[in-house]
Amino acid sequence: MQRDDVLSSRILVVDDEDANIELLETLLAREGFGQVVSTTDPLRVAGLVDAFEPDLVLLDLKMPGLDGYAVLEQLARTRAHDDWLPVIVLTADPTRSARHRALALGAKDHLTKPFDTLEVALRVWNALETRVLFKRLRALATVETPPGFRP
Repeated sequence: MQRDDVLSSRILVVDDEDANIELLETLLAREGFGQVVSTTDPLRVAGLVDAFEPDLVLLDLKMPGLDGYAVLEQLARTRAHDDWLPVIVLTADPTRSARHRALALGAKDHLTKPFDTLEVALRVWNALETRVLFKRLRALATVETPPGFRP
């Protein structure tokens, strides 16, 4: 896999704390990711997912108005059944029940704040490598078989 394929991925960061947004944006920029959109307003997530079409969402759970669990439920309802959008939950809630609930609602990974920035970077890379492979596989599956082709 080409490193540039992963670096061209689009990342959406959702956290109600500006300091967390700034930390994650700095971490992602240091890793070489240039297509990052952030919001402190969870009510904007659905519109941003539609408009920006992220390859990864980094999502806080505890937010006012619409918490991360509700965002996960919203994403599950609005995503195409044949799409795979990884969500990494970043939360200060260390409880097993929070982790289980987030994963049951569709999160693909879970990290507890304060987080180890190296671990966040590695998990972002892992999720995006899988997303790139998923997109390649989906593209191959949609290629039409040439007329007269026989396996």
